Amino acid sequence: MIEEVLVLRWVHIVAMVYWLGGEWGVFQTSYNIINRKLSMEERRRHMETAYRIDILARTGIITLLPLGLHMGHIYGLQPYGGGFLTAMWIFVACWLGLCWAAFIKRETDIGVTLTKLDEKIRWVLIPAIFIVGISSLLGHGPLEAGEGMRWYATKLTLYGFTLCIGLGLRWIMRLWTVRFRRLAEGPNPKEEAALEREFLYGRMMAYVYWITIAGICFLGTVKPF
Repeated sequence: MIEEVLVLRWVHIVAMVYWLGGEWGVFQTSYNIINRKLSMEERRRHMETAYRIDILARTGIITLLPLGLHMGHIYGLQPYGGGFLTAMWIFVACWLGLCWAAFIKRETDIGVTLTKLDEKIRWVLIPAIFIVGISSLLGHGPLEAGEGMRWYATKLTLYGFTLCIGLGLRWIMRLWTVRFRRLAEGPNPKEEAALEREFLYGRMMAYVYWITIAGICFLGTVKPF
């Protein structure tokens, strides 16, 4: 029979690939979104492409949380199994449902509202991850962080940091949805300038994002400390 942990590891790798690759795709597409030389119809098509790529990256990053905790329990790195893992998987399934609903309704007011709700979940989850990860590294648990085992708590903490960056990038894309509605009404230099300014912010965050993701992959593979 196929071992459970091997299946989880496979899904974990796939999720990481979609996460990292998806973010690169959105980044490259965004160059055309802010290109004033293109027609508004063409720019909207690139915006649509960015959303369709981004939903896979969002799915990957959200799925990584229960996958990491599940494998961590199997390897004895975190003590919570059974009902905790079941509740975590149910929570993430609901979170993914919300994320996909926001994607499907992205051009509507309902979609914007659902996206804001998705962001609020992250506002609660991120501090919780930081508290667990950092307290474990300081020797106060609950994660295993002894000699040679600190990589797991460090990896979780960095994951929380990527959620912070992702929150900023999600916020920018939500703003773009509203700005494109206004641009559809006619030329608007103020909105164009805002798009370009937000693109620069997003580009700086994206560089840090990729470096951090690569670091997470390194920790999970090499387990250096």
